[in-house]
Amino acid sequence: MVQQPIPFGRELRRRRLAAGLTLTDLSRLVHYSKGQLSKVERGLKAPSRELARLCDTALDAGGVLAALVDTRPAATGATKTSRGDEEVWLMHLSGDGQSWFQPVSRRQVMVAGATSMAGMSIGSPRTSSHTEDATLLGMSRSLFDQYRQLGQVAGPGLLLPALIAQTHTLQELSAHAGPRTRQGLLRLASRYAEYVGWMMQETGNDQAALWWTERAVDLAASGGDHHLAAYGLVRRALVTLYRNDAEQTIELARQAQGGGLPPRIRGLAAQREAQGHALAGDYNACMFSLDRARALLASSALDSDTPVIGTTNLSDPVEMITGWCLYDLGRPGEAAELIGKQMAQVPPQALRTLVRYGVRRALAHAMAGEIDHACHLTGQLLGSAVTVSSATIAEDMRALARTLGRHPKNAAVRELTPELSHTLRSVIP
Repeated sequence: MVQQPIPFGRELRRRRLAAGLTLTDLSRLVHYSKGQLSKVERGLKAPSRELARLCDTALDAGGVLAALVDTRPAATGATKTSRGDEEVWLMHLSGDGQSWFQPVSRRQVMVAGATSMAGMSIGSPRTSSHTEDATLLGMSRSLFDQYRQLGQVAGPGLLLPALIAQTHTLQELSAHAGPRTRQGLLRLASRYAEYVGWMMQETGNDQAALWWTERAVDLAASGGDHHLAAYGLVRRALVTLYRNDAEQTIELARQAQGGGLPPRIRGLAAQREAQGHALAGDYNACMFSLDRARALLASSALDSDTPVIGTTNLSDPVEMITGWCLYDLGRPGEAAELIGKQMAQVPPQALRTLVRYGVRRALAHAMAGEIDHACHLTGQLLGSAVTVSSATIAEDMRALARTLGRHPKNAAVRELTPELSHTLRSVIP
C-alpha cells in the first residue's frame, strides 16, 4: 500500500465522480489505462508527476491534484559549491579520447611535491607587457562563436578540453595586457567558463556545472561585469529545474530579476521562473512570468561586441518555452502544437536545439495519445540524439520511452523500441 500524506487517489476519485466521469471516461482524457487509474484511486499505485498534471487539467482542479504529488528531489547537498583556494588546473588527455579536469589548490601542489606533478611544460601565454591588443580580443571572440556553433553538432566531450584550455589562456593573457584589453579578456573568459558549465551539465555532471558557473561569475566580476552573477543564478536554476525542484527553481530565478539588471538577464530569469511554476502546476503564475519575459526580452538590445547570453537559435524563445511549460502543466496537445510551430523556424545546423525540443515535442504527442506520430517523430531524432550526447535531453527520452511503453501492442512502438533503447544506452546517462 502506498502511503501518502494526503491521499491523491481519494481526491482523484472524489473529483472524477463530481465531474460525472467514469474511469473509462477519464482514461480517454488522460491516455492512461483504466486499470492503472483504478490502482491509483485505490492507493495501490503512486501517481507519476505527469499523470497528476494530466488529471488536474482534465478535471479542472486548478493545481490542487498536481500539488498532492511531491516531486521535490531528495536532498543532494547545496546547489552552491565552494572552490576554496583552488588556483591550479590539471587536465589529462589520453590517446583513446578520454579526458578529465580537476581544480587543485596551490597548497595541495606544495604538499604533493613538484615531482608528483611532473609534466611537459608548454610555457605560459603572453602578450607584450601591458599593451592594448584589440586583434587578440577580436579573434578570441570570433573563436567563441565558432565553438558555440560546434556545440550544436557535437557531443560535449569533444568541446570541453578546448573550452577549458581557452578559458585558462584568456585568464593568463589578461595578466599581461593593458587595462582595457584586460577587462575584455576577463569578460570573454567568463563567457567561455559559463559555456563550459553548460557543457558540463550536458555530460550529467551538475557539480562541475555549478563550479564552472561560479568561476564564470568571478571572472566577469574581475573584468568589471557584475551582471553575470545574476545570470549565474539563472544557470543554477536550470540545474534545479532538471532535478524537478520547482521551489528552488522559482526562488533562484526571482533572485535574478532585481532592479538595475539588464532586461535580457531579467527576461531569461522570468522564463526560468515560468518553468518553475509549470513544474509546480501553477498555470496563472507561469503565464504571468512568460508575459513578463516577453516584454523584457523585446526591450533588450543585444551588444554585438560581446557574446549573446542565452540561446541564439530560437526566433521566439518565449513561445518555445511556453510550449515547454504547457507540457509540464498537463496540456500536452497544446504543447505539441506550439513547439512544432517554433521548431519550423530553428535553423537546420542547430542540431542540439532541434533534438532538445524535438524530443519534448514527441513526448507531448505521446502524452496526448498520438502514439504513431510520436514514434514517427522520435525515429527521426535518434541518430542526432547520439551525436549531441546530452544528459538533459536524455531525461525527456527516458520519459518518452516510459510513455510509449504503456502501449506495447502498438505496431509503431514495437518497431521503435529496440532502436530507442539502444539510443538511450548510447547517450550519456
